[in-house]
Amino acid sequence: MATFLYKLGRLAFRRRRYVALLWVVALAGAIFASSAAPSPPEDSFSMPGTESQKAFDRLEKNFPDASADGASARVVIRAPKGEKLTEGQPKSEVDRLVDSIGKGPQVSSVDDPYAAKSISKDGTTAYASVTYKVPATELTDEARDALTKSTDTTRDAGFTVETGGDAVMAEQEMGGSAELIGIAISAVVLIITFGSMVAAGMPLLTAIIGVGIGISGIAALGSVLDLSATTSTLAMMIGLAVGIDYALFIVSRYRAEIAEGREPEEAAGRATGTAGSAVVFAGLTVVVALSGLSIVNIPILTKMGLAAAATVVIAVLIALTMIPALLGFAGRKVLRRKDRKKSASELLDPNAKPKLGTRWARFVLRHPLSVLLVAVLGLGAVAVPAASLELGLPDEGTSAPDTTQRKAYDMLSESFGAGFNGPLMVTVSKDSDVAGAAKTVGDSLAKVDGVAAVTPAQANKAGDTAILNVIPKTGPSDHETEELVKSIRSTADGIGADTGSEILVTGQTAMTIDFSQTLDDALLPYLGLVVGLAFLLLMLVFRSVLVPLKAALGFLLSVAAALGAVVAVFQWGWLADIVGVDQPGPIMSMMPIFMIGVVFGLAMDYEVFLVTRMREAYVHGARPGESVVTGFTHGGRVVAAAAIIMISVFSGFIMENDDMIKMMGFGLAIAVLFDAFVVRMAIVPAVLALLGKSAWWLPRWLDKALPNVDVEGEKLHKNLGDTGTPDAETDRELAPVGR
Repeated sequence: MATFLYKLGRLAFRRRRYVALLWVVALAGAIFASSAAPSPPEDSFSMPGTESQKAFDRLEKNFPDASADGASARVVIRAPKGEKLTEGQPKSEVDRLVDSIGKGPQVSSVDDPYAAKSISKDGTTAYASVTYKVPATELTDEARDALTKSTDTTRDAGFTVETGGDAVMAEQEMGGSAELIGIAISAVVLIITFGSMVAAGMPLLTAIIGVGIGISGIAALGSVLDLSATTSTLAMMIGLAVGIDYALFIVSRYRAEIAEGREPEEAAGRATGTAGSAVVFAGLTVVVALSGLSIVNIPILTKMGLAAAATVVIAVLIALTMIPALLGFAGRKVLRRKDRKKSASELLDPNAKPKLGTRWARFVLRHPLSVLLVAVLGLGAVAVPAASLELGLPDEGTSAPDTTQRKAYDMLSESFGAGFNGPLMVTVSKDSDVAGAAKTVGDSLAKVDGVAAVTPAQANKAGDTAILNVIPKTGPSDHETEELVKSIRSTADGIGADTGSEILVTGQTAMTIDFSQTLDDALLPYLGLVVGLAFLLLMLVFRSVLVPLKAALGFLLSVAAALGAVVAVFQWGWLADIVGVDQPGPIMSMMPIFMIGVVFGLAMDYEVFLVTRMREAYVHGARPGESVVTGFTHGGRVVAAAAIIMISVFSGFIMENDDMIKMMGFGLAIAVLFDAFVVRMAIVPAVLALLGKSAWWLPRWLDKALPNVDVEGEKLHKNLGDTGTPDAETDRELAPVGR
């Protein structure tokens, strides 16, 4: 592979104008295709194979009047102090409000609080359930404005009116501030790292082009492949981060080759052949991790993972072709201005002060056990809160206290009970006399522990399906509610057999529970798939059993610590004000599996780039300790810069208003921090120092069975007639003698 990429890098260097033009044309074509393509479909959420999805599909088919997929709103009204809604002017105002809402655009139905008996026992509070003909994503501004105008009129009359539900939930706009912040910080880090505006600009330029092609491609194929607008969210986040990192790796290696006296074309070829090989395998681990999201069997996650994986592939291709082409235009301008006219002997001054990475590697080699214990115990302590992890999906009870959704949630809890914020929808299906069967089902469910009330059943026109709502005594995110759903489902078969009907439980609360359970069930298979495939890839890269094992175990430790930090901040409320958490609550169900997929891929980037440099020195004659110093001398600064860039990109999303995006940004940023600076920078060299030559052990039979992909460029150096590597010779003099 290294030889092929070496030739590819030299070809791109020589044909730089054609290569650069090709990528610019690809970007323009993708943008044109996306602008000419039909609008992408609206977001759709489904969970094939779950009971709640089965019930939902049945409602859509047999009960179209219920608008099962339509948006909903819940308007909560409270009378002025000392008055009741059951008499006089307050009752007239409630009637007027219900009538006004019912005349709004796209409204399917509005429940009369008096007919539905949705009035509190003291008569001071009532709520009206509003159902729309279309999903929340298809609601027009006119429909939302009409609802707001109706409630404002009642509020002006002296009533307290608050609204909840997805119909009134303001859409969270991604204004681009997160991306701009990440790019700005990345630019500063790159300038500090390289000391050259030209070198700093290359990773930014290629990353933007790569993300532009990826996002435009997703938009262009949206209507064909059913990719919604949110499919590109993960692709943008990951594509920007890895695009900068991969280009950074190759540019850094090119600068090192120039410093060793290579001509620019030769330096570009060698940089692409060596660092480019690491980029290919690092990209493969990210693609494996993201594509593996398909195992969860939730279509929206599958599409997001595959779209992000495609963007990573584009980032790899750009790094291998466009970066060498840009290096052809830049030549020696990638060096600091003061270094451009220096000779190789001046750039590689043996008397120069050792780099920070070199000094750190030597320190770890002298104290490997102490460093290992401190790092492992530190991450273990941070991971402790993860034992209290509670999964769920954000609901209105976790909204900011000053929002109308949270106020409506609290009013319902105070006046009716917490369960009214998360009613369970039960469907009863029977070929005939479904109304009688549904009444029997309702009477039976009313006796189940944890049920506060059961509404009268409502049958469809065909008489084969009925709906009834079960109100739990506890809130939608409470553990008791989850147990109630399980209890109802466990008794449903018996009740269904007695009545000759099929009983299914759905509704927002049940779907949330099923969603969390689906993710829980997929977590271990997903982890096994991703770690297993990545282990094989890393075994090919490093020709070792222990190095991939160490990489996987270190990753698991960093993810556990990151989950602990997420729990401490978002669930327990530690440092909530600093991060901007309005209301602590359960951790988003997707968080663990997303963190495993994304962070594993990114963590392997640093592992591959850093340890590949060590492996390269080792196979060229350096002792184990010397190879560790070589890796940090030439890769430590780059990996640190790449990690800071990644952290800055993810941290920018903490500033968004969307709680899920805020949590994702924080979790990924803290995970990269732990993995790059604790696991890769401390645990990896400490373990390699303790293992010595054993780190690179591979059974002879396995060595023969595995194909030699030559990531470290051993065959490349032989083909080029190198008798040894300058890195190994230089570091043999600088590194401490021993392991």
